[in-house]
Amino acid sequence: MPDYQEAAPLERKPPARSRAELYPAIAQEGDSFEISSYLRTYWNILLKRRWTILAITFAVTTLVTIFAFKTRPIYRATARVEVEATSQYQTMQNLDQPPPTSDTFLKTQVDVLKSDNLAWTTIEQLRLDRNPEFNSLARGAGDSQEPEGAARTRLVQAFKSALNVQLADGTEILEVSFESPDPALAARVSNALVSNYTQYNFLTMYDATRQASAWLEQRMDEMKAQVEKSQQALVDYERKNSIIDIGNRQSVLEARLANLSADMTTAQNDLAQKQSVYQLAQANPQDVGLLVQDMLLQQLEGKYGDLKTQYVDLMGRYGPNFPKVVRVRDQMNEVESLMGQERKRVFSQIQHDEQAALVREQILAAAVDKEKEAIGKSNQLLIEQNILQHEFETNQDLYDSLLKHVKNATISAGLKANNVHVVDQAMTPTVPVRPQKSRDIAVGLIIGAMLGITVAFTQEGLDSSVKNAEDVERFIPAPALAVIPAAGSLGPRRPWLAGASGRVMPEGDAVSLAVLKTPSSPLAEAYRTLRTSILLSTAPRPPQTILVTSAQSNEGKTCTALNLALSLAQRGGQVLIIDSDLRRPSIGRTLGLTEKKGLSGVLTGAHELDDALVHLASPANLWALAAGPRPPNPAELLSSPTMEQLLANLRGRFDHVVFDSPPLLAVTDATVLSTFTDGVILVVESGVTQRNALVRSYKMIQGAGGRILGIVVNKLDLRHDGYYGYNYRRYYGSYYRSESSAEQPEAKPANLKGT
Repeated sequence: MPDYQEAAPLERKPPARSRAELYPAIAQEGDSFEISSYLRTYWNILLKRRWTILAITFAVTTLVTIFAFKTRPIYRATARVEVEATSQYQTMQNLDQPPPTSDTFLKTQVDVLKSDNLAWTTIEQLRLDRNPEFNSLARGAGDSQEPEGAARTRLVQAFKSALNVQLADGTEILEVSFESPDPALAARVSNALVSNYTQYNFLTMYDATRQASAWLEQRMDEMKAQVEKSQQALVDYERKNSIIDIGNRQSVLEARLANLSADMTTAQNDLAQKQSVYQLAQANPQDVGLLVQDMLLQQLEGKYGDLKTQYVDLMGRYGPNFPKVVRVRDQMNEVESLMGQERKRVFSQIQHDEQAALVREQILAAAVDKEKEAIGKSNQLLIEQNILQHEFETNQDLYDSLLKHVKNATISAGLKANNVHVVDQAMTPTVPVRPQKSRDIAVGLIIGAMLGITVAFTQEGLDSSVKNAEDVERFIPAPALAVIPAAGSLGPRRPWLAGASGRVMPEGDAVSLAVLKTPSSPLAEAYRTLRTSILLSTAPRPPQTILVTSAQSNEGKTCTALNLALSLAQRGGQVLIIDSDLRRPSIGRTLGLTEKKGLSGVLTGAHELDDALVHLASPANLWALAAGPRPPNPAELLSSPTMEQLLANLRGRFDHVVFDSPPLLAVTDATVLSTFTDGVILVVESGVTQRNALVRSYKMIQGAGGRILGIVVNKLDLRHDGYYGYNYRRYYGSYYRSESSAEQPEAKPANLKGT
């Protein structure tokens, strides 16, 4: 299937530059228009679904009103209590400086006020189980067969359901409220509960103080025994290990170890130096004098050098046997002998120094190890002593602290201070807290309106029908030729003024012949607009044979076909309207024609075409061909060669031929006829025709080879569909009202007769 036959709108390639860049002013105006369009769309939805919104709003408001007037008044009495934070028992030091109140503490007090214990105490104190007003809150009251435990649970639950305790923001004040149909009972219960809570809090603090004192006294004896035991263990340990002052001994051992470690480090450095000198001397015996800086050896080496120089010089002059040469040679041998002896002595000294340094390093290492072992033993003794010492000191501190608290607790036990203070007693209320009729009705009205609007938008969102021409062009690539307004939406905004307005509006069956009976109405003008669009759709030669159909029945295709034929006839030329709906014909009934002779008879050869044609008196150039008797095979007749011959004959006799056909999705008749005609007009009913039905109908005609001239959006409600709006109705109403006064009485169809 070609791309243009798809239901989705065609995609267009965006321009190289945006509209806002090319035309800033227009773009800004377009944005404002878009916002205005959205608001107008929402407003039109509200107008369209206004009866749904009003019905839901009225229903909800009525129910809330009935409930507000039927509900028994409930009164609320509130007492206010200040709660200060305190410890489990007070001391003499913190009486004037109580600890700060925490949120957890205050929330705990709220739960205490809501406890079952206080609730039951209050119920028993006020004998609420015998109070009829309270029993009205407790279901099942008065049942003599009810177990005692179940009765107590029921009464407590009823009491707590009417109780409300909350913490005032940013304060230490608790608001205790009780609700009841009896205002005096509500005040009594609130005050009694606060009184019971105050007494409970005082007794709790007093008992806690006494229990703390008793516990501390018991712990005192235990801690005293522990102190004595830990002190005795420390003394026994020091005596066993002969510890007098282990701290000073530890300091001496650590100082000695530090000195030995320093000496060992020095010895190790000296040993390394001596070993390096010894190794160099072994490798280079001739340079031993330089390694140890021996002055004697250096002098002998210098003397030997001078003698050797002198010897060489004398040898060159006198020869080897010259007495002076012999003397110098003897001196050289003597010096060389002395040098050898000195080198041996120096090398022996180097080796001795290296051995001495090694022995010293080993001695110091052994001494360091011995000192470390001594310090380790000392540390072990110190650890054991510190453990015993710490245990003794801890027990001593705990004992001193307990002794101090026992004295304070003994004094505090007699103090009757309380951290709960009643700020306001509950007063007997005079105004009920609920129901508040005015507020409840207003809330019901608001909730009803919101619910109605939600339902309205939900209905609109779930509505998949075609609304207007824009919807048509969005889903299929076919133009909207015309928009036919619904007859009911063309009246005045105030129907009771219709008689005085002078507007000409079609009523009843006159809609089918609006162009003829009410030519001055906006409805007739809409059909003339359709005529113009069709004539220009295939310019320069307008279509001669036109098929009018719809996706489903009752969408207005027959009215559209009749009014289109009438408007074409008013333009001039011979026009024929054919009722090709052989299953459920309606053209003949609307025009008052007999169904004895018609299209079915012509196609079957029962009678001639001229016998079946009917010439209408007004307009004089309008002819009609009824459907005739219902045949058993309508689709076969419409697709037969006889139908083609008939259509060829009609093309030669009439300027325009308009076919009214069955619905596309119901039967195949319209699909068959679409292949014979010059163009097809698809009628959709605004708010009724589904989008998928429109798309399916378009594909069926395209698939059969038919040509769709365009779409007619029929029965558009101008009051809330947002297409033309009130200005359209106001303009055309005044325009045609001024015209209608100058018109002649409307024409009536003449007597029908065959030609």
